Amino acid sequence: MKRSMDLMIALIGLIILLPFLLLITILVKWKLGSPIFFRQQRPGLNGRPFYLYKFRSMSNEKDNDGRLLPDHQRLTPFGAFLRQYSLDELPQLINVIKGDLSLVGPRPLLMEYLPLYSEEQASRHLVRPGITGWAQVNGRNAITWDEKFKFDIWYVKNQSLYLDIKILWLTIIKVFRSDDVNIDEQDFEGTMRKESHG
Repeated sequence: MKRSMDLMIALIGLIILLPFLLLITILVKWKLGSPIFFRQQRPGLNGRPFYLYKFRSMSNEKDNDGRLLPDHQRLTPFGAFLRQYSLDELPQLINVIKGDLSLVGPRPLLMEYLPLYSEEQASRHLVRPGITGWAQVNGRNAITWDEKFKFDIWYVKNQSLYLDIKILWLTIIKVFRSDDVNIDEQDFEGTMRKESHG
């Protein structure tokens, strides 16, 4: 039932949003150049790696030694706008259709975080990761890593169709209000290493 709902909503979403997606694609190409999409390996169901897709939101600016500048210096105003309203996440509908992601589930973090999880925290990988999740509608990046993991583990133990629908509805509200938005999970590696009990 969950997989059927994921496929149906993702396919309908892609069809409805296609003109909007094309517009964002053109704007990313114009303002940031190529590549248009950001692709990064993340752990999926049972920790199996997959490539997660997003619209690019950062420039490729480098320092005098040819090294990329820190993320916060490469995040453009246009990229910040995409992130503020989660528009950079829209290509993940393709991940949902492919079966890498569910619409709702624990957000997939970075592969290098895997050794840092405790056994309980690692249980977040017992379900397919999601575009949005219980942690995202209960604070998103405004909460600590320990709190995120508690919300993720609670979701794994209590998942249901009703809960998924509730999370999707709350996500829509939060996106329009742009609540609890800071920066993406990938920018929190230092915090993750400090707060993890793995």
